[in-house]
Amino acid sequence: MSDSDSLHRFLFENSGIRGNLVHLDASWRAVLDAHPYPDAVREPLGEALAAVALLAATIKFDGSLIVQAQASGPIRTLVAQATSARTLRGLARWEGEVPADGDLAARFGEGRLVLTIERGAGEPYQGIVPLTGQGIAQAIEHYFGDSEQLPTRLQLTANGQRAAGLLLQRLPGVADDAHLSLDTSDDWNRVGLLANTLSPEELAGLSAPDLLHRLFHEDDLRLFEPEPLAFRCGCSRTRIEDMLRALGESEAMSIVSERGAIEVTCEFCNRSYRLDAVDAGQLFTTATRHEAPPAHH
Repeated sequence: MSDSDSLHRFLFENSGIRGNLVHLDASWRAVLDAHPYPDAVREPLGEALAAVALLAATIKFDGSLIVQAQASGPIRTLVAQATSARTLRGLARWEGEVPADGDLAARFGEGRLVLTIERGAGEPYQGIVPLTGQGIAQAIEHYFGDSEQLPTRLQLTANGQRAAGLLLQRLPGVADDAHLSLDTSDDWNRVGLLANTLSPEELAGLSAPDLLHRLFHEDDLRLFEPEPLAFRCGCSRTRIEDMLRALGESEAMSIVSERGAIEVTCEFCNRSYRLDAVDAGQLFTTATRHEAPPAHH
């Protein structure tokens, strides 16, 4: 399939509008391989993964962007994460039957959508909006319109093989830019109407050049070189060991005594980590040795 696991940026030369187009294939299937998601859960999870890939590409940062839905209905939690290194991961938790059709309220119940930007240093930035609308795209559009005052349009789709998305965003501060030859408000509305004619099948099936030509062949577009995307979980034995050190020796050894070993399975990738009594003992012996003051002779 063309454009596999790639992000395409494009720019409307004279109207102060930027866009991103993403196609996720192997990276999306890696998320699906971790858990047997029903279709009604798979769809919003794939849409959220495409959305977070699109949004992360609009930010200049070193860290990660997380889109998380927290709700009280059939789908309890949905998490999608993209990093500045163009890696992705995601998961969802649900209980009982999830309606095959319906808006966010039907599938999630009452909830909220949380967007978090985590940078290497400093406090994370977080924005929260109600989880309302027909789908994930409308909830995110609502966030950018109300919280960021940054007009944004999203088209998202996901099936068992591919998740895809199109983002259009009006660049901040363009209204006062004398170099722009077009009425930016009228142009933004026109571009949005054209984007609304895109079907899910076209979004998932057309290559980036063909899709953009289909929508915006009368516009002067600059299409940049594609950027590769990949699934990466980020879990590691070192992180598990750090978590156990934070838990404390008494609690960790109590688990070992009760169960014979400490077993941790990453929810994102299903990789399992096992530490037996010797491993756990060595973990805290090593930590104590590192913390001990140097001996004086």
